[in-house]
Amino acid sequence: MGAPRVELRAVSMRYLAQDGETEALAGLEMAVMPGEFVAIVGPSGCGKSTILSLIAGVLRPTAGSVMLDGRPVAGPSRRIGYMLQRDHLFDWRTVEENCLIGPEVQGLNLRAARQRVARLLEQTGLLAFRHAYPDQLSGGMRQRVALVRTLAIDPDILLLDEPFSALDFQTRLGLADEVAAILRAQGKTAVLVTHDIPEAITMADRVLVLTGRPARVQSEHVIRWAGPERPTPFKAREAPEFNPYFQRIWKELQGHEQS
Repeated sequence: MGAPRVELRAVSMRYLAQDGETEALAGLEMAVMPGEFVAIVGPSGCGKSTILSLIAGVLRPTAGSVMLDGRPVAGPSRRIGYMLQRDHLFDWRTVEENCLIGPEVQGLNLRAARQRVARLLEQTGLLAFRHAYPDQLSGGMRQRVALVRTLAIDPDILLLDEPFSALDFQTRLGLADEVAAILRAQGKTAVLVTHDIPEAITMADRVLVLTGRPARVQSEHVIRWAGPERPTPFKAREAPEFNPYFQRIWKELQGHEQS
C-alpha cells in the first residue's frame, strides 16, 4: 500500500490563553495516503482547523510529530496548498494576477505558471474572466479563482478548510463536484475539514470523525460506492449507500453509540 503522504503521530496541541491552558488535540493519530481524499468532521471547536495548520507547518505540535513523506514538518512548504473558507482575493488584481501570487512569491517560472493558470481557468470555466476583477465575480466564481490560485504552485497536498461554507446551497453543490473532479484528475492528496456530513461523505475516500476537545479520532469510515465508477458528489447524495453512512456519522457526532 505504500507509505503515508501525511502522518500525525501521537500529536497533542495546547494553547495558552488569558483564561488558562486549552488542550485542542490529545494523542491524535491519523495518516493520509498519496492520492487519497480524506475528510475530517467533528464538533465545533474540537481542533479540526488546528490539524490543517499543523500539516501546513504554520503551527508546531506541543507533543508528537507531523510527517510529510516520512520527514518531519519543519515549517511551511511549497508542496502544500491551503484553501480557506474566505477567498482572500486582492481586489486590485485581476483574476489571472490573483492566481499568479503564489508562483510570484515562490520565484517560480512565471511563463510556465501562466500556462498552468490558463489551463486551470479553462477547466473551471473562468478563462473568459481572466482579466476581470474580484468585485465583478459571484461568490462561487471567487472560490473557483481561489482554487486555481491554490493549484497554481502545483502542490502535492491540498488542505481545504470549510472552502464552500460561505456559499449558497446550489453553488456549494456545483463547486464540490468541480473541486472533486479536478483534484482526482490531477491525483492530488487532499484533506478537507467540514461541518457538512453529506459533503464529507460524497467528496472523500475516507471520513475521520473526531471527539470533542481535546480531539482524538473516534472512528473512520471508508466510503465505498456500488458500480464501476465513483459518482459525482451531487449524484452520490442519491445513492443507496449515502444514508447509512450519514446516519452512522450523525449518531457519532451526537454522542450516540454506533448502530
